[in-house]
Amino acid sequence: MFNLMNEVLEEKSAVHTAREIYQQPEVWQELFYMLSEKRDTLKGFLDSIYAKHSQVRVIFTGAGTSAFAGDTLVPELRRQNKKNINFEAIATTDIVSNPTTYLFAESPTIMVSFARSGNSPESVAAVSLGEKLINDFYQVVITCNQNGQLAKNTQNDSRSMTVLTPEKAHDQGFAMTSSFTSMIIAAHTLFAENEFTISEAEQLIESATELRDTVTGTVDDVLKFDFNRIVYLGSGLLSQLSHEASLKMLELSGGQVAAIHESSLGFRHGPKSILNEKSVTVLFMSRDPHTRKYDLDILRELAADDSEMKVVALTEKKDQEVEDLADYTITVNNNEETLGNDFQLALLYIMFAQTLALKKSLQLGITPDNPSPDGRVNRVVQGVTIYDYE
Repeated sequence: MFNLMNEVLEEKSAVHTAREIYQQPEVWQELFYMLSEKRDTLKGFLDSIYAKHSQVRVIFTGAGTSAFAGDTLVPELRRQNKKNINFEAIATTDIVSNPTTYLFAESPTIMVSFARSGNSPESVAAVSLGEKLINDFYQVVITCNQNGQLAKNTQNDSRSMTVLTPEKAHDQGFAMTSSFTSMIIAAHTLFAENEFTISEAEQLIESATELRDTVTGTVDDVLKFDFNRIVYLGSGLLSQLSHEASLKMLELSGGQVAAIHESSLGFRHGPKSILNEKSVTVLFMSRDPHTRKYDLDILRELAADDSEMKVVALTEKKDQEVEDLADYTITVNNNEETLGNDFQLALLYIMFAQTLALKKSLQLGITPDNPSPDGRVNRVVQGVTIYDYE
């Protein structure tokens, strides 16, 4: 996997993380099948709620990567929505610390909890606050762990539903990788007006399979440049995805690589100050013709910089202008058909960010499966005190 021998992965404690990045096409395939088998039950649960109320809030929530799952998904759901639904992404860390800012008694609400373990204290507390403060409260738990507290709490509750991802998606490494992509695919299937068609799912899996087997060469080329800062940029939901991409590098490098994220337009408004001679900027390019104009503008601006920094551009299809401007270009879809939207692109783009973070971690002599052996950060967050809300 990723030009790394199994012996090296074992020696460097990278087996789980490498496998969990690499396995994603197979995990997605299993997930699509599982969701197809249960589609009528899952959709029926949600449709019954929509029918009861003139307006419904759907809050996607979680902490860290689980929060960024909702951030990435919501723009696409809002774009598609033609029903009486208001989609929002609010982190559990915000809900728990400021409940009445986000939870309203008279607003019927479905709280969708993204959870790898289902045991994070803020996630459990956010649900408890929803039950306490909202008159018509429903929950959907999308989790990798059927034995987690969130999943257990939905048992025998007619207002709640748990959706399990494939067991392989229950990442054992520190960083969330296949769990992240699996959970947002599951949520998209549940809530999108335009679900993946069979052909779209097959094309996505085919592109992901090809990408995982070809991206390593470019990743290794990027790693020849001794960078200690990285910026991820994108527009729309790809700007939200850049948050998750930057977190992967920050986590797996143990903080040795400073990583930030921003929108393509927002980058000029101060954050561009981070760039120096040891910076890499990664641009997630939109497939939307209008949005792409702004991505191209910042790419031209970065290419014109006379410093030694490097620019990586990810794009759906081969684009000669992009290749001429960027130091490294990654094309993620070599099929004749185009992908449907930027959400589908996001699932492919994040695989590059995961792979780059994994291999940078190894280059720095860090153990990716446990990049914080001193316990400063943990796979399931620790040290959180939850205070009773009166």
